[in-house]
Amino acid sequence: MAARLKEIYKKQVAPALMKEFNYKNIMAVPQLKKIVVNMGVGEAIANAKILDVAAAEVSAITGQKPVITRAKKSIASFKLRAGMPIGVSVTLRGTTMFEFFDRLCNIALPRVRDFKGLSTKSFDGRGNYTVGLRDQLVFPEIDYAKVDKIRGMNVTLVTSAKTDNEARSLLKLMGMPFR
Repeated sequence: MAARLKEIYKKQVAPALMKEFNYKNIMAVPQLKKIVVNMGVGEAIANAKILDVAAAEVSAITGQKPVITRAKKSIASFKLRAGMPIGVSVTLRGTTMFEFFDRLCNIALPRVRDFKGLSTKSFDGRGNYTVGLRDQLVFPEIDYAKVDKIRGMNVTLVTSAKTDNEARSLLKLMGMPFR
């Protein structure tokens, strides 16, 4: 069973983008390549057990086991050594990516307090978009009673678009709530 959003992309989004940007070939149409969910846990320097809790939360949100990210450099003022675990990250592709994107746009983002829409200035110049979420409680998979501390996360949407304009049109047609 294909994801609902993947069917919408094939039937509505791709033809609309072909018409808007005058693509000759269906393979030239921009598409969502992957979604990277990253949660930095700075408190893991003092207590490594916090990382297990963060990994469990990201795993519940994405449905995939996260990889533990480690520090690349030593920073003495933060008491950080190179190689210390400081965060968790998940890369979603395929069907799980479309399902996560669907839940992000239709369930999680409307639950953000005072949500007026996402900024259109968070594109990186190469067609990728990053959203910063202040707390993990906007996802319904997280049990409010079991949360010990509110942690934020970054969600990066990587597209095959060459420009920000193409990526903005792609995400808007797929249901991303921009301002």
